[in-house]
Amino acid sequence: MKDRYKLLFRRSLLTATVLSAVLQTSWALSPEINAGKMTRNVVRPLEYTVTGKVVSAEKEALPGVSIVEKGTNKGTTTDIDGAFSINLANPGTTLIFSFIGYATKEVVVDGATNLEIVLESDAKGLDEVVVVGYSAKKARYLSSSVSTISSQKLRDVTSNELPNLLQGKAPGVVVSTNSGDPTSPARIVIRGSGTISASSSPLYVVDGNIDGSYNPVDVENVTVLKDVAATGLYGSRAANGVIIVNTKMGKAGKTEINFNNTFGWAQATTGNFRLMNAQELFDFQSTFNPRDPSVLKNNTNWWNEAFRTGFVNNHNVSVSGGSDKTTFYVSGNYYKEQGTVIENDKTGYNFRTNLRSQLTNKLTAAVLFNAQYTRDNYQNSNTLYDAYTNLPFDPAYENGAPTDGRSYPNWLGRDRENFLHSIQYNFANAKSLRTSLDVNLDFDLTDKITLSSYNRANFGNGSGATYYDRRTKQGGANGGELYNNNSNNYRLLTSNRIRYSEDFGKHSLTLLGVAEAETSFIEFNTVSGKGLPAGQDVLSVATDILVSPTSYNEQVAFRKFLGQADYNYDNRYFLVGSLVNEFSSLFGKNNSTANFFQLGASWVLSNESFLKNNKILSFAKLRLSHGTVGNAAIPNFASLGLYTISQSASYAGVPGAQPFQKGNPDLTWEKIRASNVGFDISLWNRIDLAVDLYNKKSEDLLYQKPLTATTGYSYVWVNAGSVRNRGIEFSLTSNNLTGKQLTWETNFNMAFNRNKILELSGGAATFRPGNRLPLAAGHDMGEFNMPVWAGVNPENGDPQWEKIVKDSDGNVTKELTNSYSSVQTAQSRQFTGKSTNPKFTGGLTNTLGYKGFTFSAFFNFVYGNWVYNESRAYFDNDGGCCTTRIKIA
Repeated sequence: MKDRYKLLFRRSLLTATVLSAVLQTSWALSPEINAGKMTRNVVRPLEYTVTGKVVSAEKEALPGVSIVEKGTNKGTTTDIDGAFSINLANPGTTLIFSFIGYATKEVVVDGATNLEIVLESDAKGLDEVVVVGYSAKKARYLSSSVSTISSQKLRDVTSNELPNLLQGKAPGVVVSTNSGDPTSPARIVIRGSGTISASSSPLYVVDGNIDGSYNPVDVENVTVLKDVAATGLYGSRAANGVIIVNTKMGKAGKTEINFNNTFGWAQATTGNFRLMNAQELFDFQSTFNPRDPSVLKNNTNWWNEAFRTGFVNNHNVSVSGGSDKTTFYVSGNYYKEQGTVIENDKTGYNFRTNLRSQLTNKLTAAVLFNAQYTRDNYQNSNTLYDAYTNLPFDPAYENGAPTDGRSYPNWLGRDRENFLHSIQYNFANAKSLRTSLDVNLDFDLTDKITLSSYNRANFGNGSGATYYDRRTKQGGANGGELYNNNSNNYRLLTSNRIRYSEDFGKHSLTLLGVAEAETSFIEFNTVSGKGLPAGQDVLSVATDILVSPTSYNEQVAFRKFLGQADYNYDNRYFLVGSLVNEFSSLFGKNNSTANFFQLGASWVLSNESFLKNNKILSFAKLRLSHGTVGNAAIPNFASLGLYTISQSASYAGVPGAQPFQKGNPDLTWEKIRASNVGFDISLWNRIDLAVDLYNKKSEDLLYQKPLTATTGYSYVWVNAGSVRNRGIEFSLTSNNLTGKQLTWETNFNMAFNRNKILELSGGAATFRPGNRLPLAAGHDMGEFNMPVWAGVNPENGDPQWEKIVKDSDGNVTKELTNSYSSVQTAQSRQFTGKSTNPKFTGGLTNTLGYKGFTFSAFFNFVYGNWVYNESRAYFDNDGGCCTTRIKIA
């Protein structure tokens, strides 16, 4: 478990305001033609000044409000007291007031010299504009289950990975990491896992297009789509939910320069798992075998040698601004994370530029570019293992240098390895470069018809190296080893859309058509060598053995057609329906296309005459949705018969080909059929509550089925059964205090999910028998299947387990045994009722604002999941070499 300590210090706007005032200089230039020559004269501002103050509906001063003279890039911002002053060219000017969390307001000055502007709050979740499947609408009018997290809430966690920032922020979203290693990616599961061998990761949509690179610091908001009515529009890769990322865009007004730095610490902990020191181990061993006291000359704490305090540092600088026609946002980021395990660290750089311009009254264009470079260094020595198994009697250093356990004459530990010695020479790293370029066009053909073309080109390059020096235990056997790999990937996407909107009386209808195509190319190669001289970490002719290189090229294509109708009657009754036809080259030739549908309906009760103007119930809505979507998250060429060419299949020295994957032309899409019922209410305009109940069934599960050697193949991809996830989610937001000086907001969410395998193909009782987490109908996908502990034999003190015995008639009996190996069979393993899946998850955030300062306390929780501790199982194993070192504190 990783404990984080964070210092977050924020002063809203003051720095940005001062920097803007110092760094911004505005010039108005007027071209003038005289005798065929163009000159430029500075137009000096007229002596017409407007002052004023901007406040909220509660009469609280609003600092940092952007004020722009319409049609120009001339503007200012309010100070800490909400006051402003601006020079105008004429008394009939229109001013635009905008501020995050409040509705934008346009005010005609009309000769006034002092104004008091009241901005209405637009921060209520029900009034937020949410992007759902190629469209944007207010949350109060949605029929789907969504969660939106603003950039302000994302800043509460010090991390450069979006999954870590989402942890505990949205109900039904479970984020987990396998370790405290900064190079280890987090895993996101939305509303439970419903697949066996296909990926359970959600789809990321960045700035309106599938996939894309970004930096979390540049994120304006994140929307999580959870039910099929919303996710199905994005096609088969959205089967596990969708995470929509919208990056920041510039705003009209003065150019703003912002610098942000966050940092934090991390400390590894072992709970009550503690290692004996030298004296404790000496005393323990001496009780049954007297030891030479000379071993006490060393007292090495190998845990302290392996671990350190982790540190995270994130720097970001951005420049944004523009006019009412063209806006820009440019940012640069540097990120450094030092892991809690020595020699583990992550470094990242990111550059983004977003440019949007209204070229004509009908045409708007946006160009977005992002470049991201990361370098990961990680352990390839046995650091964690040795930290537990090395004895405190053995020295970590001698004469100022790490000792080599293999050559040290009096090394007492069994494995004779000092990881401090190995990491001097061994290394492992991975480098990646990702770029993303978007060109988006929106054209208003008429006042009712809009044509859009969203286009993206992604490029990625990755390389890695793993080196074992011949002077270390890992590299000694083969005289030094080096493994290099390199990959390139390209992705081209075009999404073309037509939208028709019509209002007639109390009726409103929007029709949407989408044609989308995507092609991906992947190139990969790896090569390795053995027999390298000490210190040689590059492959060359000096390498004794050049291992055969491996390479492959892949191409994958997706195509999708979508039609959607969205109907609204009097902002009370809403209906939405869509049909999706999708093609994927991943599936067999008999099932390369599939059709899916989505339906949604909602009823805004608070807009009915019998509830309007209710002083308690500010808002109430009932939501229903149902639909289907496919899952195509499988490896490329999964449906084809594949061969490998290698020396192991050679004949007369000539490499040969041998089959390893059996083809399946009937392999089809994994299908998810889901329903959702939800309601949203708001009380006194202060408390927002959302509750969702869902039922999600996954059918035709994609499964990589192992085959026996007699078939001549290793495995085949098949459709293998069905899984169900059911659950309930709660989300509560409360504005506890809304005073002029002090504000307090509480966000709480909680989710329950139950997972169950309904059936397996071919009537099979179990998939993966003998595995600690097998798959069996009627059980949770994450349920442990293990020998059952039966306690200690009171007669002799031996451990006991339950052994399952079947007689010739198939009758089952249980008997006790002290032989653990005899119960390590599929027959004697039993389902425990304990699962890796949690019973419930949630998060709680309290945010206090006081005189421009913001203080946030965030807590997330996961309850009811079980973890198998492989380390404890090994180190506590009876008869293991080092179990004498374990001490329960």
